[in-house]
Amino acid sequence: MRYDVLVIGGGAAGCMAAGTAAQRGKTVLLAERNDRIGRKIMISGKGRCNVTNACSLLNELIENVPVNSRFLYGAFSRFMPYDTIDFFEELGVPLKIERGSRVFPQSDKSVDIVDALDRFLKANGVKRVKSRIVKFNIVDSRIVTAQDENGKIYEADSYIVATGGKSYPLTGSTGDGYELARQCGHTITELKPSLVPLEASAQWVKELQGLSLKNISITVFDNETYREIYSDFGEMLFTHFGVSGPVILSASSHIKNFEKDKYSIIIDLKPGLSEEKLDARILRDFNEFPNKSIANGLSKLLPHKLLPVIVKLSGIPTDLKVNQITKDMRRELVYLLKHFTVNISGFRPIEEAIVTSGGVDVKEINPKTMKSNICDNLYFAGEVIDVDAYTGGFNLQIAFSTGVSAGKSV
Repeated sequence: MRYDVLVIGGGAAGCMAAGTAAQRGKTVLLAERNDRIGRKIMISGKGRCNVTNACSLLNELIENVPVNSRFLYGAFSRFMPYDTIDFFEELGVPLKIERGSRVFPQSDKSVDIVDALDRFLKANGVKRVKSRIVKFNIVDSRIVTAQDENGKIYEADSYIVATGGKSYPLTGSTGDGYELARQCGHTITELKPSLVPLEASAQWVKELQGLSLKNISITVFDNETYREIYSDFGEMLFTHFGVSGPVILSASSHIKNFEKDKYSIIIDLKPGLSEEKLDARILRDFNEFPNKSIANGLSKLLPHKLLPVIVKLSGIPTDLKVNQITKDMRRELVYLLKHFTVNISGFRPIEEAIVTSGGVDVKEINPKTMKSNICDNLYFAGEVIDVDAYTGGFNLQIAFSTGVSAGKSV
């Protein structure tokens, strides 16, 4: 059977593109390599799915896209976050807004978003097939047919590539779309991890494995230029390799031209207290336990797992009682708690990134329609394009907005 549209990839962008095209009366076939759609959506937001961000202004949306943001003006204008919210609530998924304007299902279940997309596809008559498309047959800058890994041929008037990036390959995102784009003559910009955990070189970091810090602030510092390049407030996690968690993932988007130990993460463990107030708090605790060791004297202030590391880095002898600690020692301790520094040695592999930075060059795509400037009947949507954003629901919004643009234009 010949279709009007073949959509390759059943993630957020592919589902939105397929359903939108079908709403317009197009016959649509969605080819997804997995047994079900939305595998990556299922694990997003720790299984809760941060479906979008409730910012209402276009410029605010654009500001949260550090890579090729201008390319997205048209797509965002066509389908804004409030459109996404309306879309899912009309499909029977009540949503809620949390800190940072992040939008989640009220149920806190990603499966509700996937099920809603499934209903959207079925309601509009989208046909589906489990198939991994690996090859385009091209004649005179036009795709004639697509072929899957088993040699089966699919024929359509137009093709939408929405295969995602290279992050989380277990969900099916293995970079197939980049090869399909190359076959059509497209340029693929350098692929790098974005929104990815960071590796740290200090041995003491491993001692903190599993420690989660909440309500801390971080600053990313460039050790070569002596400049602060990013700051954030929230939650982070120490791992066996370094650091992770929401503020770290966002920070990774700002780290470019990586070299070992070029960047440091400076953690303020007590951002709600000035150095003077923190010193007064420590002095009060010390006065309460004058004959205890420094670790025990800090036990009310810091997590238990952090105490040995802080004592070691402070340089204060472990056998000193808190009533023997001098004012200068205490001043150094306060500075350490406000400037707890982790030197970054590298990114984790791209397979562990939430988003792939890089992809199909935006100069080769029409920003209003997502249509290829090289191949007459080819369109792109989602992460396969060289655009990526910060955490907070912005990357899924890119997927939905570009998917709608492709679906309306094809």
